[in-house]
Amino acid sequence: MQREQVRADRRRTILIVVCSIVVGLAIIAYPAIKLIQDSRTKNQALTDFGVAAGSASCDPVTNDEGGGTQDHRPDGEKIAYAVSPPSSGPHYAVWAPFDKKFYSMSDRPAVENLVHNLEHGYTILWYKDTLPQDQIDQIEKISKSKLPDTSIGKFIAAPFKQDEGKGWPDGKNIAFAHWSAPDSAQKSFGHRQFCGSVSGDALKQFMEKYPAADAQEPNGG
Repeated sequence: MQREQVRADRRRTILIVVCSIVVGLAIIAYPAIKLIQDSRTKNQALTDFGVAAGSASCDPVTNDEGGGTQDHRPDGEKIAYAVSPPSSGPHYAVWAPFDKKFYSMSDRPAVENLVHNLEHGYTILWYKDTLPQDQIDQIEKISKSKLPDTSIGKFIAAPFKQDEGKGWPDGKNIAFAHWSAPDSAQKSFGHRQFCGSVSGDALKQFMEKYPAADAQEPNGG
């Protein structure tokens, strides 16, 4: 009985050690695998992700009357934007980090911070927070892929809750937004384009039409 107990203790010890090794390797391997995947994605074209523009059910681009340049509001003040999602307008004095291109609902800054990024030439891909996870994964890959040179890397993908603004058109789950520089009449416009499906191709066309240099303060940040 004593020998059997010793063997049972030894088996249990070996099992614990093996499980600990497997868990440890998994903890080490996950970041490495993620790094490799991100490296591959970085070299992929934007158009490799999602459906073709013609299959994304995209509406024509809107030309929203812009306003709010350097109109900085106190942090925490809730701003009621004229359009949803916003393409221009008053905003908080602090912008979202320039080096982060993808947000989930758990870490997304306030909408008012992100509008400040629009002022500096960013294109924002807003996506409904209710979007299926596989499509959100595609959007995250888009944020890590090779963006058009005209974007100068100024791109953010962020979720949008429907109670944060007016309802979107039926069947539209994605919205691109950009805030253009004043024209010859000193008028500025925000631009939005709604799409039903994720499309790197449609995003590429939008970003090329509205480059980062076409902004209120393109050199900001």
